[in-house]
Amino acid sequence: MVWRFTASLDEFPGAAEAWLRRDPVRNTVPLTVLGRMRHGLWQDDPLLGWFTSGGEVRAAMLHTPPSPLLLGDIPLDTVAPLARELREREATGVNGPLRQTEAFAAASGRAETARVSMRLYRLGALRPPSRGGAARVAGERDVELITQWMREFLAEAEPEVGHDDPAAQVKHRVGQGEFVLAEEAGRPVAMAGFSRPIIGMSRIGPVYTPPEFRRRGYGSVVTHGASRVAQEAGADLLLLFTDLANPTSNSVYQALGYEPVADYAAITLAARS
Repeated sequence: MVWRFTASLDEFPGAAEAWLRRDPVRNTVPLTVLGRMRHGLWQDDPLLGWFTSGGEVRAAMLHTPPSPLLLGDIPLDTVAPLARELREREATGVNGPLRQTEAFAAASGRAETARVSMRLYRLGALRPPSRGGAARVAGERDVELITQWMREFLAEAEPEVGHDDPAAQVKHRVGQGEFVLAEEAGRPVAMAGFSRPIIGMSRIGPVYTPPEFRRRGYGSVVTHGASRVAQEAGADLLLLFTDLANPTSNSVYQALGYEPVADYAAITLAARS
């Protein structure tokens, strides 16, 4: 039983990706990140890992600095060996299913300095938003605005987590038709992204409404719009994450038809002394 690692996508075995694809719901983030790495994103010192036992892959993980380590829904008995293997990598933290991230943090020997608690939701039947409003797919002219909103979103949602500048990611995603804007009187008032379907799975996010436009129902409008566009792109399995510290967003998504699946966490870890 052993963890193996590579910095090359070409050396990441098909069996490891197949393991992730066995559960596209709980492994939604690693699958999406892996797909975007293949489009040239997150190429600065990446690490891809897979755990084998009895000749079979049983787990997989990714690391795209400066973001935290990213865990799939890996078996708990693989977590401590992973923490030992990555002791010298000094990642800023770990992100993934709650039990796995807590187990990794405990095995790392590093103090937890911050945590974002999240819940994964899956769409049942999509219901109309609480208010009417227009939503459209973003285009090239919207890249600058969405990039600025993405910076604001990251600073607000994950202030303790390191992030690359989002400009390259936004440009790529807008080019793929992955952002939707809600408008009022022709003016953008909220944004929502979605991932292009992977084996029928798409994840909504980020969803962001600037402070001056909040409490008017625009988040509901733009999330509904992004969900519809993702369905039209071929998604029959729609997911999203919420911050458990924000009860308003959790209630908005449930009103649209999203149902809770599992809890996740992004845990920031102190540097070794």
